[in-house]
Amino acid sequence: MALTRDFKETIRARVQRDQAFRRALLREAVEAMLNGDVETGKSVLRDYINATVGFGELAEVTHRSPKSLMRMLGPQGNPQARNLFEIVSYLLHQEGIQFRLSSA
Repeated sequence: MALTRDFKETIRARVQRDQAFRRALLREAVEAMLNGDVETGKSVLRDYINATVGFGELAEVTHRSPKSLMRMLGPQGNPQARNLFEIVSYLLHQEGIQFRLSSA
């Protein structure tokens, strides 16, 4: 199901004004991927990137084209772990947070 423009604009507005929500969105993306739900993780990560740094800035940092990054995180994308971790690492650094893993 495609997201509507209003929904995406609502997410973007909330991300820009609410640091806790922005961080929770990034955490949700990473946790989904670590728990094996890669499709949801990529989708949430795309929303996070669109609402924060954008694919243009991310492309400059990762030395990949914005289109390549969008495809990588798209529904049919299959990013290599190295590329995915590079993206996540940059986003975590930009957000000023670190994750610690623990067993449940």
